[in-house]
Amino acid sequence: MSEPILAELGLAIVRVRLMGSKRPLLQIMIEKAGGAPTDVEDCASFSRMLSPVLEAEDPIADAFRLEVSTPGIDRPLTREGDFGRWIGHLAKLELAMPIDGRRRFQGTITREDEAGVALDLDDNSELVAKVSDMTKARLILTDKLIDITLASGAAPPQPEDGNFDDFETIEAEHDTIDDNQESGA
Repeated sequence: MSEPILAELGLAIVRVRLMGSKRPLLQIMIEKAGGAPTDVEDCASFSRMLSPVLEAEDPIADAFRLEVSTPGIDRPLTREGDFGRWIGHLAKLELAMPIDGRRRFQGTITREDEAGVALDLDDNSELVAKVSDMTKARLILTDKLIDITLASGAAPPQPEDGNFDDFETIEAEHDTIDDNQESGA
């Protein structure tokens, strides 16, 4: 039902989740096709175009909330091809079926091919698993990942950039968090 909208906007779905029971949240994570930087306007456009379709199709019986977002820096890895784009970066994943009694793994992505995704693990072993055998997978936030994101222009403006002309800013008279709250006291 969303494919024509995605095609028109040049977007791809990263993940769809339905969470909660009282008033469910339908979370749709999108990115530009090919992984190009995606921004809040892309999310807003997709949401505006999808909402009337959801109203008409009524895929969820009860009232629900819609949230459209981007994957972020420590993005989930959900599709074949996702891992191949992030070779050399740390990832964490969980398998549906354990291997040697273990379901959770963390390591550096070394390749993605017809055999599956390969991770170099901390114990100098290698895990090879199919994306279809994973229940969860995501990148781990590291300085290297942050640097690559900043260099690609995919990160939001940073305070040191100093160019906030397009943003509304409000000067606070005082800090809103006092020292006791910040330290957990």
